[in-house]
Amino acid sequence: MNWKLLMLLLLTLEHIYRLVLNLETIRSAKNPTPKNVADVFDAETYTRWRAYCAAKCRLQIFSDVCLWAVMVLLLVFNVHAAVASLVSSNVFLQLIVVLAFHTLAETILEALFGYFDTMGIEQRYGFNRSTKKTFFLDQLRSLMIGLIISIGLMSLLAWIYGALGDWVILLFAGAVFVFTLIISFLYPIFSRVGNKFEPLPDGELKENLTALLEKHNYKVKAIEVMDASRRTTKLNAYFTGFGKMKTIVLYDNLVNAMSTDEICAVFAHELGHGLHKDVLKQQIMNLGNLLLMSVLVWLMVKEPLLHTAFGFNAVNYGFSFVLLGICMGITQPLTGILTNAYSRHAEYRADRQAAKEGYGTGLVTGLKKLARENFAHLSPSPILVVLEYSHPPLSARIAALEE
Repeated sequence: MNWKLLMLLLLTLEHIYRLVLNLETIRSAKNPTPKNVADVFDAETYTRWRAYCAAKCRLQIFSDVCLWAVMVLLLVFNVHAAVASLVSSNVFLQLIVVLAFHTLAETILEALFGYFDTMGIEQRYGFNRSTKKTFFLDQLRSLMIGLIISIGLMSLLAWIYGALGDWVILLFAGAVFVFTLIISFLYPIFSRVGNKFEPLPDGELKENLTALLEKHNYKVKAIEVMDASRRTTKLNAYFTGFGKMKTIVLYDNLVNAMSTDEICAVFAHELGHGLHKDVLKQQIMNLGNLLLMSVLVWLMVKEPLLHTAFGFNAVNYGFSFVLLGICMGITQPLTGILTNAYSRHAEYRADRQAAKEGYGTGLVTGLKKLARENFAHLSPSPILVVLEYSHPPLSARIAALEE
């Protein structure tokens, strides 16, 4: 089998899929706006939204084409193997060098287009508040975290496979699952790097939110406000962490833009996720993805011809991570259909929780504010929703609430 040709084909199919999604997003921006969300944008803002949507998609298409072209060149000319040949044949050293090279190349390209997105499009439409310094510090931070995670996981794989052989599938899946849970558990700590969090001030809002928690005997470590306004004008709120580390985070933009009832409605929605343990359920669902990933990794390290086809003398665990990324680019959209379907179901259920708490009206007006401030797509095509959306479209959520 021509492994190089197969990998190039899979890489190309992934980017064609992304191209189709972006073109469909641009096309569906012309769909008529549903009546129950017609008041979200006025005529002028709607025109701006369509221009914003088109600009974001065009940049995404251009960046995807460039990333595809660079990746094809690296693979065709066996650049990863050439980089590996610069160091000794030590398995772990070659792993580190190949992963560092690949991650750095990807990060530079993504940061370049991310800069045009953040400091160009987001700035032009009034969403960006990030300075150049903050932007580049964020990119450097992401690069370091990405390197630590990828090198750590692939070093673990190399050690397990060297010690136990084909049992690597189950053990690696289990190790990655535990690692994912630990990261999720400790995320409230990690998220403080580069962000500031302050306790929600005393007052009517905190009293109402505390009352909601006490009503359901739901324990959290803290309710905090994050300084998201340093980077963006967009609104958000989320639950994070598990057990005693559970924390509720409100963007300062959201606190400043919404009324008390609307914030309580958004909070009650997030509480609905907590009461139904949606985060934990999604982590368990991810175990299926991890098993699939582990099978693919096993195939990557079990077949030396996959590596010799790209200029290596033997299996390179760092390059296995690169090949895994190509394969996951095809498999993730397929598994994502199922996980997104569950996520949309969970969103409807969390909305019902907010309505049950007496905040149905506040949630409708709050969701409309979120859509307005975040420039949400009000009329995505059904195929986009099925393939890409983890949240139902706003009009569908409002219709469900009104029922």
